[in-house]
Amino acid sequence: MKILLSGNEAIAQGALAAGCDFYAGYPITPQNELIAYMAKHMGAGTKRSPGPSRIFVQAESELAAISMVYGAAAAGARAMTSSSSPGISLMQEGISYLAGARLPAVIVNIMRGGPGLGNIAPSQADYFQATRGGGHGDYHLIVLAPASVQEAYDLTQTAFDLADKYRIPVMILGDGILGQMMEPMQLSVQKIKTAPVKKWALTGCRGRKPNIIKSFFMREGGLEQANLKLQQSYESIKQAQIRFEGLFLSDAEIVVVAYGTMARIAKGAINRLRGAGKKIGLLRPIGLWPFPQKPFQSKARRLKYLVVEMSYGQMLEDVRLAVEGRHPVEFLGRSGGGVPSEEEIIGRLQRML
Repeated sequence: MKILLSGNEAIAQGALAAGCDFYAGYPITPQNELIAYMAKHMGAGTKRSPGPSRIFVQAESELAAISMVYGAAAAGARAMTSSSSPGISLMQEGISYLAGARLPAVIVNIMRGGPGLGNIAPSQADYFQATRGGGHGDYHLIVLAPASVQEAYDLTQTAFDLADKYRIPVMILGDGILGQMMEPMQLSVQKIKTAPVKKWALTGCRGRKPNIIKSFFMREGGLEQANLKLQQSYESIKQAQIRFEGLFLSDAEIVVVAYGTMARIAKGAINRLRGAGKKIGLLRPIGLWPFPQKPFQSKARRLKYLVVEMSYGQMLEDVRLAVEGRHPVEFLGRSGGGVPSEEEIIGRLQRML
């Protein structure tokens, strides 16, 4: 069944289809449609989301929301929160706690301009915060970057599955354009998932040994051992969870690297240049952490790369690390609500040619 939804609404509908049974959040533009959709559709017996009762909480702040998600995740719920850039910044301590306690949760960031309060225009300047771990300590989130309303719906369901599989917080990283734009999308006709049984969850210990959820290790060497377990999990994720899209890569002389909304704009520029006989390709990371390094390590021929972002150069660093100095990498970016246009991308590519 096809329906018309905004990106924000598609993420919310994807969460409902995935069996999200606890949501806590606080309103902030440009993701308010997401929290409004969850408020409307969570609960028992609605036409759009039949099934068991689900808990929706509009928290008093972003700090409260992420703390509620921690508690719900510890009890075994499929828990989610969402916000936009300044709100995600306020959640960083709680996200670090989730990672340290190995609790699965889904966190949505519909990025807006910054730093500071900034504005409500689209941005991609939270890349470092998402992929480097914005809070304290050695930790990572799995980070997924949809580029369409359909992908926002699909990847949100994937996010819940990955969170439970690896006991890790997963972030959906979008921007204000993706959140606000509307597109027809295919709604999966399937039974709504239920949260899997989690033997480690805090559900009451009658008949079994008590479970303990914590990120506080005072015994000497205890925290280091806990961190080593996290690193082992991260290594397995790096091996198994690589996501990217390639377009016209087989004969490309220049490869544009962009994610999310910028990849869609870049596709328009590339198609126009391909129509003029220019050998331009696109490499779109869909998973931002772990970053898809292998596609950049081709030794077949000399390539040039152009990284295009709504920032002043954050994913750029991962691309430069991935090519390991084998290929030149140039950059085109705008920030604070500026969006590189097809014409700007075409102009830069023509100069590179």
